[in-house]
Amino acid sequence: MPIETFIFVGVSTGQSSIMKIFPEWAKILGLKAKLLGRDIPLNAPAASYRRIVQEIRDDPLVRGALVTAHKIDLLQACRDMFDFLDPHARICDELSCIAKVGGLLQGFAKDTISSGMALDHFVPPDHWEGGQRDVLCLGAGGAATAVSVCLADRSRSAAHPRRFLLVDIFPGRLDAIRRIHDKLDTAIQFDYYLNSDAVENDALLSELPAASLVINATGLGKDRPGSPITDAARFPQDSLVWELNYRGQRQFMRQAEAQAAERDLTIEDGWNYFLHGWTGVIAEVFQIELSEVVFEQLRAAAAAHRTA
Repeated sequence: MPIETFIFVGVSTGQSSIMKIFPEWAKILGLKAKLLGRDIPLNAPAASYRRIVQEIRDDPLVRGALVTAHKIDLLQACRDMFDFLDPHARICDELSCIAKVGGLLQGFAKDTISSGMALDHFVPPDHWEGGQRDVLCLGAGGAATAVSVCLADRSRSAAHPRRFLLVDIFPGRLDAIRRIHDKLDTAIQFDYYLNSDAVENDALLSELPAASLVINATGLGKDRPGSPITDAARFPQDSLVWELNYRGQRQFMRQAEAQAAERDLTIEDGWNYFLHGWTGVIAEVFQIELSEVVFEQLRAAAAAHRTA
């Protein structure tokens, strides 16, 4: 049987731990497949994306791809090349998964589903009942989009946060996510803040009700040092703190850990989000079902390659 190819579209794919993890996952799942990175600079010309999608479409040994960093730009450049886009891809105007099924090139935005599965690891099932708790999301890019669309999904849960506050340093990101939220059927109140001052983020944090969810979706603390809040910030009592980075310095998470006992915080990093993101795309591309037992086997295999 020939070795099939699964493509990873990113910026610096060779640095990702998935390059070591995937071969072990392939053995567990019985896949005869290799992972091949395709690095593209951010904001690349449309032709760069179209070449990769054409490769995926036309090479019979390529099963599909996972897309990071380029989810919006790739779809904008290649929308006409797809035979099918799932509802989340159409709502979020991005895609993270490309699969070939029945001769059709299909695009999916899996991050909304992956974020929901990751949230279920640390958010109690009845947490949003009563509608008196908020979300503060620092960063309004793709991860913020996925989480906000997930929490607004009425089919997932009738309960939801009262408000969802989004902060970003780029007005274009806030405009883009606002357009997505305008499509949603939800009672969540979305508020948008253009801000680059960590002290102002501290002030927003101080106004949250107890047991709110606070998310670092800025990327700060991973490849770039720093945190979107200062060391003087105070997390709400009994709040949930989600550091979406799963590696790096993660100063935001360290700031929360310093207050964890006093404020009774529940702290989660991005590892489960990473795992669900990759396994969800693999399941779609290779058309396999992932039971909880198999997922735990994949988690155990990945743990040995987790970087600090």
